[in-house]
Amino acid sequence: MNRLPFLTLNDVSVRSKRVLVRADFNVPLDGGRVADDTRIRAGLPVVRELLAAGASVMLMSHLGRPKEGVFDEKYSLKPVAEHLGKLLNRNVPLVRDWLGRRLGVEPGTVVLLENVRFELGELADDDDLARRMSRLCDVYVNDAFATAHRAQASTHGVAKYAPLACAGPLLAAEVTALSKALADPARPMLAVVGGAKVSTKLTILERLLEKVDSLIVGGGIANTFLGAVGLPVGKSLLEPDLVPAARRMLEQAERCGRRILLPDDVVCATEFSEMAPAVLKRSADVGAGDMIMDVGPESAQRFAAAAAAAATIVWNGPLGVFEWQQFGHGTRVLAEAIAASPAFSLAGGGDTLAAIARFGIGARISYISTGGGAFLEFLEGRKLPAIAILEEAARAVAAAEREY
Repeated sequence: MNRLPFLTLNDVSVRSKRVLVRADFNVPLDGGRVADDTRIRAGLPVVRELLAAGASVMLMSHLGRPKEGVFDEKYSLKPVAEHLGKLLNRNVPLVRDWLGRRLGVEPGTVVLLENVRFELGELADDDDLARRMSRLCDVYVNDAFATAHRAQASTHGVAKYAPLACAGPLLAAEVTALSKALADPARPMLAVVGGAKVSTKLTILERLLEKVDSLIVGGGIANTFLGAVGLPVGKSLLEPDLVPAARRMLEQAERCGRRILLPDDVVCATEFSEMAPAVLKRSADVGAGDMIMDVGPESAQRFAAAAAAAATIVWNGPLGVFEWQQFGHGTRVLAEAIAASPAFSLAGGGDTLAAIARFGIGARISYISTGGGAFLEFLEGRKLPAIAILEEAARAVAAAEREY
C-alpha cells in the first residue's frame, strides 16, 4: 500500500499508455561522450519498468545551461541517447522537434526528447509550454528528484495539466529515505554537516539541531563555531557575522541536552595548496598564519565513535580538504565509520558523493541521495515544488474517485 502523499507507478496502469517521464540526465560530457553515467543508470529502473509494462515511453531532461529557447549542439542530449541505448541494449531515438505533434511512439518502445531548456518558457514554468507538454501523454511521471526544488515547466507545470501525474521509483525512494531519516528517526541520531560557509547551511543546521542527538560540524563551517567558543582559527575561512548565530546554536544544544561536536585537534597549512605540508596542532594552538585544512586524528576518532553509536546518520559535507591526501584523513576516518555503523545512513550533496566515491564506501551507505539542492532543501524542511504538485494531483484524483 502506498503511504506516500502522492501517486507512484504502482498506483497507475500504463499498458498501451503514452508516458512522459521527467528524468535527470544532466550528466558531464567529454568530447561528445558521457563522462559519468551515474545519473543515467539511476534512471534505468523507471524506463525498464515502463517498457516491460507495454507503455510508450517518452523521456525528457535538461542538460547544462544553454540559452533558453535556442538549440545548441553543445548541450544536445544526443550523447545521452546513444549511451542510454547501449545500457538498454536497444535503439533510443533522439527527437528534436517534439512539441505540438503526436510523436507516434509505439508501445514497448522509448524515445528521448531533446533538451527541455531549448524550449522557451521552461525555466519560468510557462503555463502554455506546460500545457503543450501535457498533451503528449496519458501519464506524466516525475523521476528527477535532483530537480524537485525547481518549479519549471517540465518538473512542475506539466503535472498540473497531465491527465494523470505520479512519481517514479527514484523520486519515491528519495522521499521515503529522507522522510525516514527526518520524520521519525531511530535514536540516537547523528548529523554531519560540512562545507565552506555557515551562511549556505545555516537553516539546515538549525533544522537538524531540533532533530538530532549529536551534530558534527566540519570544513569551513567548523571554523565559525570554533570562533564562537573563543578558539583561534588563524587565516582560515571564518564568517564573523555568523559567530553569534553559531554561539546561539551551541547554547541551544546545551539547554536541550544535545551535543555539537567540534575538533580538539586540527591539521593546518600556511597556504591553500596541494603541496603544502600538513602540521598537526591542538585547536587552541592555531597560529595567526595557519589555515585549518582538516580535523586531527584524535577528533576524527571521537567523531567516528559517535557514528558507531548512532542509529540514524545524516551526512552532508566533508570534514576538510579531502581531495588532497595529507588533508583527507579526517573525512576518510569518519566516512569509514559511517559505512561500518549499523545505523541507517543517508548521504547527499556533491562533495559528499565525491568523498564516498574516493573512499570506496558507496555499497555500505544505506541510501545515497541523487539530489544536491533538492537534498539540502528537503533537510531544511522546505516543500519542494515538484513534490507539492504531485501531492496536489493525487488529491485531485482522490476527490474525483469520491465523487464517482
